[in-house]
Amino acid sequence: MAHSNKDNLQVVYEDNHIIVVNKRAGDIVQGDKTGDKPLSEVVKSYLKEKYNKPGNVYLGVVHRLDRPTSGLVLFAKTSKALPRLNKLFADKKAQKTYWALVKKAPLQTEDKLIHYLKRNPKQNKSYAHKKEVPDSKKAILHYKIIKKLQAYTLLEINLETGRHHQIRCQLSAIGCTIKGDLKYGFNRSNKDGSIHLHARKLSFIHPIKKEEITLEAPLPPDNLWQACL
Repeated sequence: MAHSNKDNLQVVYEDNHIIVVNKRAGDIVQGDKTGDKPLSEVVKSYLKEKYNKPGNVYLGVVHRLDRPTSGLVLFAKTSKALPRLNKLFADKKAQKTYWALVKKAPLQTEDKLIHYLKRNPKQNKSYAHKKEVPDSKKAILHYKIIKKLQAYTLLEINLETGRHHQIRCQLSAIGCTIKGDLKYGFNRSNKDGSIHLHARKLSFIHPIKKEEITLEAPLPPDNLWQACL
């Protein structure tokens, strides 16, 4: 899988305080045990070169996307913006909209899903329960069908909570596993290791200017995603 470097980085929005990039499937947002270069470091290299900065570049990670997922990731460029953005996300004041392609269409055209998710750190996987179980966290999302392709259905998803693998786990729980998501029961992986889940839109109040910003990430170049347009 090709990874982002500063030359193929897709910057969707940038000002003095924040930078938003369209993450490619396969990139990790923050460093992990794989030792692969995270997107945060790629963005730092880009900023260092663009602004010809000596020394270390400040960059704060506000939120993450799963490695096989693509779409919008917001970073703070200043220490003033980071705590404000962190609070915005913690207070659920940032609106995140995802697109997902599933093989089996859900029964309802639109619905609100409520589950209790329990994470298994060893497997790096979450399990959905109808009722609360020990160590579970309540997960709520809203989905609606926005397009039917020949073999797949495009869903638009809005999150009320932000749990580990929430969309993947909750859709799988209603029998609508995301294309390519072997971990949650899809029958085969995508060639590039991605899954067809894309963080499509992000709306939030700018941490310094206090105005609302709404951004949209272009879809990945593969044919199936392009058929959704």
